[in-house]
Amino acid sequence: MRIGVMQGRLLPPVEGRHQSFPSKQWREEFPRAAEASVDAIEWIYDAISESENPIGTDGGLAEIRQLSEKHNIAVVSLCADYFMACPLAKAAAAEQEERINKLLWLLDRCRLAGIRRVVLPFLDNSKIENNAEEAKVVQVVRRALAYAEKAGVELDFETSLDPQRLTALLAKLPQLKVNYDSGNSASLGYDVREEIAAYGDRIGGVHIKDRIRGGGTVPLGTGNAEIPVLLSHLHKIGYRADFVMEAARGEAGKELAWVRQNREFVMSQLQAAGFVFGAN
Repeated sequence: MRIGVMQGRLLPPVEGRHQSFPSKQWREEFPRAAEASVDAIEWIYDAISESENPIGTDGGLAEIRQLSEKHNIAVVSLCADYFMACPLAKAAAAEQEERINKLLWLLDRCRLAGIRRVVLPFLDNSKIENNAEEAKVVQVVRRALAYAEKAGVELDFETSLDPQRLTALLAKLPQLKVNYDSGNSASLGYDVREEIAAYGDRIGGVHIKDRIRGGGTVPLGTGNAEIPVLLSHLHKIGYRADFVMEAARGEAGKELAWVRQNREFVMSQLQAAGFVFGAN
Protein backbone atom coordinates (compact mmCIF):
# COMPACT_ATOMS: atom_id res chain seq x y z
CA MET A 1 0.00 0.00 0.00
CA ARG A 2 1.44 3.34 -1.10
CA ILE A 3 0.53 6.99 -0.86
CA GLY A 4 1.23 8.51 -4.27
CA VAL A 5 0.70 11.83 -5.98
CA MET A 6 -0.68 12.61 -9.41
CA GLN A 7 2.08 13.71 -11.78
CA GLY A 8 2.42 17.48 -12.08
CA ARG A 9 1.06 18.28 -8.61
CA LEU A 10 4.60 18.93 -7.31
CA LEU A 11 5.19 21.52 -10.05
CA PRO A 12 3.48 24.73 -11.16
CA PRO A 13 0.61 24.08 -13.60
CA VAL A 14 1.61 23.83 -17.25
CA GLU A 15 0.18 26.79 -19.18
CA GLY A 16 -2.54 27.18 -16.56
CA ARG A 17 -3.91 23.66 -17.04
CA HIS A 18 -5.08 21.96 -13.87
CA GLN A 19 -3.65 18.60 -14.90
CA SER A 20 -1.26 17.66 -17.70
CA PHE A 21 2.06 15.97 -18.29
CA PRO A 22 4.86 18.40 -17.26
CA SER A 23 7.00 17.87 -20.35
CA LYS A 24 9.71 20.40 -19.41
CA GLN A 25 10.07 19.57 -15.71
CA TRP A 26 9.00 15.96 -15.21
CA ARG A 27 12.45 14.92 -13.97
CA GLU A 28 12.24 17.40 -11.08
CA GLU A 29 9.26 15.64 -9.56
CA PHE A 30 11.25 12.61 -8.41
CA PRO A 31 13.43 14.43 -5.85
CA ARG A 32 10.46 16.61 -4.88
CA ALA A 33 8.31 13.53 -4.28
CA ALA A 34 11.03 12.14 -2.03
CA GLU A 35 11.12 15.46 -0.13
CA ALA A 36 7.36 15.33 0.28
CA SER A 37 7.63 11.78 1.72
CA VAL A 38 5.28 10.25 -0.82
CA ASP A 39 5.92 6.77 -2.17
CA ALA A 40 4.88 6.99 -5.79
CA ILE A 41 3.96 9.13 -8.78
CA GLU A 42 0.99 8.26 -10.97
CA TRP A 43 2.20 9.00 -14.49
CA ILE A 44 0.10 11.00 -16.95
CA TYR A 45 -0.17 10.22 -20.64
CA ASP A 46 -2.21 12.89 -22.42
CA ALA A 47 -2.81 13.92 -26.01
CA ILE A 48 -1.42 17.43 -25.81
CA SER A 49 2.12 16.31 -24.95
CA GLU A 50 2.27 12.73 -26.22
CA SER A 51 5.32 13.38 -28.42
CA GLU A 52 7.26 14.68 -25.40
CA ASN A 53 6.33 11.92 -22.98
CA PRO A 54 9.39 9.74 -22.23
CA ILE A 55 7.23 6.65 -21.91
CA GLY A 56 7.15 6.55 -25.71
CA THR A 57 10.88 5.88 -26.17
CA ASP A 58 13.26 3.25 -24.83
CA GLY A 59 15.66 5.96 -23.73
CA GLY A 60 12.85 7.68 -21.88
CA LEU A 61 11.84 4.48 -20.11
CA ALA A 62 15.45 3.96 -19.01
CA GLU A 63 15.56 7.49 -17.57
CA ILE A 64 12.27 6.99 -15.70
CA ARG A 65 13.62 3.78 -14.16
CA GLN A 66 16.91 5.45 -13.24
CA LEU A 67 15.20 8.37 -11.48
CA SER A 68 12.72 6.04 -9.79
CA GLU A 69 15.52 3.92 -8.34
CA LYS A 70 17.71 6.90 -7.40
CA HIS A 71 14.98 8.63 -5.41
CA ASN A 72 13.06 5.51 -4.31
CA ILE A 73 9.86 6.78 -5.91
CA ALA A 74 7.73 4.12 -7.56
CA VAL A 75 5.95 4.61 -10.88
CA VAL A 76 3.44 1.76 -10.82
CA SER A 77 0.35 3.44 -12.23
CA LEU A 78 -0.54 5.58 -15.24
CA CYS A 79 -3.54 7.80 -15.89
CA ALA A 80 -4.42 7.56 -19.58
CA ASP A 81 -5.86 11.08 -19.98
CA TYR A 82 -5.15 10.73 -23.71
CA PHE A 83 -8.54 9.03 -24.01
CA MET A 84 -10.34 12.00 -22.51
CA ALA A 85 -9.45 14.01 -25.61
CA CYS A 86 -9.72 10.97 -27.91
CA PRO A 87 -12.70 8.99 -26.54
CA LEU A 88 -12.85 5.29 -27.29
CA ALA A 89 -16.66 5.21 -27.38
CA LYS A 90 -17.32 8.26 -29.55
CA ALA A 91 -15.33 7.61 -32.71
CA ALA A 92 -16.12 6.38 -36.22
CA ALA A 93 -14.91 2.87 -37.06
CA ALA A 94 -11.55 3.78 -38.63
CA GLU A 95 -10.75 6.36 -35.97
CA GLN A 96 -11.80 3.97 -33.23
CA GLU A 97 -9.39 1.33 -34.52
CA GLU A 98 -6.57 3.85 -34.33
CA ARG A 99 -7.49 4.65 -30.74
CA ILE A 100 -7.70 0.99 -29.75
CA ASN A 101 -4.26 0.41 -31.24
CA LYS A 102 -3.03 3.40 -29.26
CA LEU A 103 -4.34 1.85 -26.06
CA LEU A 104 -2.72 -1.49 -26.84
CA TRP A 105 0.57 0.29 -27.59
CA LEU A 106 0.34 2.17 -24.31
CA LEU A 107 -0.30 -1.04 -22.38
CA ASP A 108 2.84 -2.51 -23.93
CA ARG A 109 4.88 0.59 -23.03
CA CYS A 110 3.61 0.22 -19.46
CA ARG A 111 4.73 -3.40 -19.46
CA LEU A 112 8.22 -2.31 -20.48
CA ALA A 113 8.21 0.48 -17.87
CA GLY A 114 7.12 -1.82 -15.05
CA ILE A 115 3.86 0.11 -14.65
CA ARG A 116 1.31 -2.36 -13.34
CA ARG A 117 -1.92 -0.36 -13.35
CA VAL A 118 -3.49 1.83 -16.06
CA VAL A 119 -6.42 4.11 -15.22
CA LEU A 120 -8.72 4.48 -18.22
CA PRO A 121 -11.05 7.50 -17.78
CA PHE A 122 -14.57 7.67 -19.18
CA LEU A 123 -15.37 11.14 -17.85
CA ASP A 124 -16.42 14.54 -19.18
CA ASN A 125 -15.79 14.49 -22.94
CA SER A 126 -15.35 10.71 -22.90
CA LYS A 127 -18.19 9.76 -20.54
CA ILE A 128 -20.56 6.93 -21.45
CA GLU A 129 -23.87 8.59 -22.32
CA ASN A 130 -26.13 5.86 -23.74
CA ASN A 131 -26.54 2.12 -24.27
CA ALA A 132 -24.89 2.20 -27.70
CA GLU A 133 -21.76 3.79 -26.29
CA GLU A 134 -21.74 1.34 -23.42
CA ALA A 135 -21.91 -1.59 -25.86
CA LYS A 136 -19.01 -0.11 -27.81
CA VAL A 137 -16.99 0.32 -24.61
CA VAL A 138 -17.58 -3.31 -23.63
CA GLN A 139 -16.36 -4.47 -27.05
CA VAL A 140 -13.25 -2.28 -26.92
CA VAL A 141 -12.37 -3.05 -23.32
CA ARG A 142 -12.73 -6.81 -23.77
CA ARG A 143 -10.05 -6.60 -26.44
CA ALA A 144 -7.86 -4.40 -24.27
CA LEU A 145 -8.27 -6.65 -21.23
CA ALA A 146 -7.03 -9.69 -23.14
CA TYR A 147 -3.95 -7.72 -24.17
CA ALA A 148 -3.47 -6.25 -20.67
CA GLU A 149 -3.56 -9.71 -19.09
CA LYS A 150 -0.74 -10.89 -21.34
CA ALA A 151 1.21 -7.72 -20.53
CA GLY A 152 0.71 -8.16 -16.79
CA VAL A 153 -1.01 -4.78 -16.52
CA GLU A 154 -4.21 -4.15 -14.55
CA LEU A 155 -6.84 -2.03 -16.30
CA ASP A 156 -8.90 0.24 -14.01
CA PHE A 157 -12.05 2.04 -15.18
CA GLU A 158 -12.75 5.57 -13.95
CA THR A 159 -16.28 6.51 -14.88
CA SER A 160 -19.20 8.76 -13.97
CA LEU A 161 -21.69 5.85 -14.08
CA ASP A 162 -23.90 5.43 -11.03
CA PRO A 163 -23.31 2.34 -8.81
CA GLN A 164 -26.07 0.27 -10.40
CA ARG A 165 -24.97 0.89 -14.00
CA LEU A 166 -21.30 0.42 -13.14
CA THR A 167 -22.02 -2.86 -11.36
CA ALA A 168 -23.92 -4.09 -14.42
CA LEU A 169 -21.03 -3.08 -16.66
CA LEU A 170 -18.48 -4.83 -14.45
CA ALA A 171 -20.54 -8.03 -14.67
CA LYS A 172 -19.82 -8.05 -18.40
CA LEU A 173 -16.09 -7.50 -17.88
CA PRO A 174 -14.97 -9.77 -15.00
CA GLN A 175 -11.25 -8.89 -15.35
CA LEU A 176 -11.85 -5.15 -15.14
CA LYS A 177 -11.07 -3.17 -12.00
CA VAL A 178 -12.35 0.24 -10.87
CA ASN A 179 -10.40 3.34 -10.01
CA TYR A 180 -12.43 5.05 -7.29
CA ASP A 181 -12.22 8.86 -7.29
CA SER A 182 -13.59 10.27 -4.05
CA GLY A 183 -14.01 13.79 -5.45
CA ASN A 184 -15.80 12.79 -8.63
CA SER A 185 -18.24 10.60 -6.71
CA ALA A 186 -18.93 13.47 -4.31
CA SER A 187 -19.55 15.88 -7.18
CA LEU A 188 -22.03 13.46 -8.73
CA GLY A 189 -23.88 13.02 -5.45
CA TYR A 190 -23.20 9.29 -5.08
CA ASP A 191 -23.29 7.61 -1.67
CA VAL A 192 -19.91 6.07 -0.84
CA ARG A 193 -21.55 3.38 1.29
CA GLU A 194 -23.69 2.26 -1.64
CA GLU A 195 -20.69 2.34 -3.99
CA ILE A 196 -18.46 0.21 -1.77
CA ALA A 197 -21.29 -2.25 -1.16
CA ALA A 198 -21.92 -2.51 -4.90
CA TYR A 199 -18.40 -2.96 -6.27
CA GLY A 200 -15.87 -2.43 -3.47
CA ASP A 201 -14.15 -5.75 -4.15
CA ARG A 202 -13.40 -4.58 -7.70
CA ILE A 203 -11.55 -1.39 -6.68
CA GLY A 204 -7.94 -1.52 -7.92
CA GLY A 205 -6.86 2.01 -7.02
CA VAL A 206 -8.13 5.15 -5.30
CA HIS A 207 -7.76 8.83 -6.18
CA ILE A 208 -8.05 11.00 -3.08
CA LYS A 209 -9.78 14.23 -4.03
CA ASP A 210 -12.48 16.49 -2.63
CA ARG A 211 -15.21 18.27 -4.58
CA ILE A 212 -18.40 20.20 -3.95
CA ARG A 213 -21.57 18.39 -4.97
CA GLY A 214 -22.24 19.51 -8.53
CA GLY A 215 -19.05 21.60 -8.48
CA GLY A 216 -15.29 21.64 -8.72
CA THR A 217 -12.28 20.45 -6.78
CA VAL A 218 -11.58 21.97 -3.35
CA PRO A 219 -8.91 21.36 -0.67
CA LEU A 220 -9.13 18.00 1.09
CA GLY A 221 -11.64 18.00 3.92
CA THR A 222 -13.57 21.07 2.71
CA GLY A 223 -15.98 19.52 0.20
CA ASN A 224 -18.61 16.81 0.07
CA ALA A 225 -16.30 13.81 -0.25
CA GLU A 226 -16.78 11.64 2.82
CA ILE A 227 -13.16 10.59 2.99
CA PRO A 228 -13.31 9.13 6.54
CA VAL A 229 -16.33 7.03 5.56
CA LEU A 230 -14.63 5.89 2.34
CA LEU A 231 -11.45 4.83 4.12
CA SER A 232 -13.35 3.11 6.91
CA HIS A 233 -15.33 1.02 4.41
CA LEU A 234 -12.23 0.25 2.34
CA HIS A 235 -10.49 -0.97 5.49
CA LYS A 236 -13.45 -3.20 6.34
CA ILE A 237 -13.33 -4.92 2.94
CA GLY A 238 -9.56 -5.45 3.14
CA TYR A 239 -8.42 -2.92 0.52
CA ARG A 240 -4.61 -2.90 0.35
CA ALA A 241 -3.74 -1.13 -2.90
CA ASP A 242 -2.57 2.45 -3.52
CA PHE A 243 -3.98 5.86 -2.65
CA VAL A 244 -3.06 8.60 -5.14
CA MET A 245 -3.53 12.22 -4.10
CA GLU A 246 -5.24 14.19 -6.85
CA ALA A 247 -6.11 17.09 -4.60
CA ALA A 248 -6.89 20.69 -5.50
CA ARG A 249 -3.85 22.81 -6.26
CA GLY A 250 -2.61 25.27 -3.68
CA GLU A 251 -0.67 28.50 -4.11
CA ALA A 252 1.63 28.51 -7.15
CA GLY A 253 5.26 28.10 -6.15
CA LYS A 254 4.40 26.31 -2.89
CA GLU A 255 3.57 22.91 -4.37
CA LEU A 256 5.99 20.92 -2.21
CA ALA A 257 4.61 22.26 1.06
CA TRP A 258 1.05 21.73 -0.20
CA VAL A 259 1.68 18.08 -1.12
CA ARG A 260 3.31 17.50 2.28
CA GLN A 261 0.22 18.98 3.96
CA ASN A 262 -2.09 16.79 1.88
CA ARG A 263 -0.03 13.71 2.70
CA GLU A 264 -0.32 14.46 6.43
CA PHE A 265 -4.08 14.76 6.03
CA VAL A 266 -4.31 11.45 4.15
CA MET A 267 -2.06 9.66 6.64
CA SER A 268 -4.15 10.87 9.58
CA GLN A 269 -7.34 9.70 7.86
CA LEU A 270 -5.82 6.31 7.02
CA GLN A 271 -4.70 5.78 10.60
CA ALA A 272 -8.10 6.82 11.94
CA ALA A 273 -9.72 4.25 9.63
CA GLY A 274 -7.48 1.50 10.97
CA PHE A 275 -4.92 1.18 8.18
CA VAL A 276 -1.37 0.33 9.15
CA PHE A 277 0.80 2.08 6.59
CA GLY A 278 3.37 -0.18 4.95
CA ALA A 279 1.47 -3.35 5.83
CA ASN A 280 0.85 -5.98 3.18
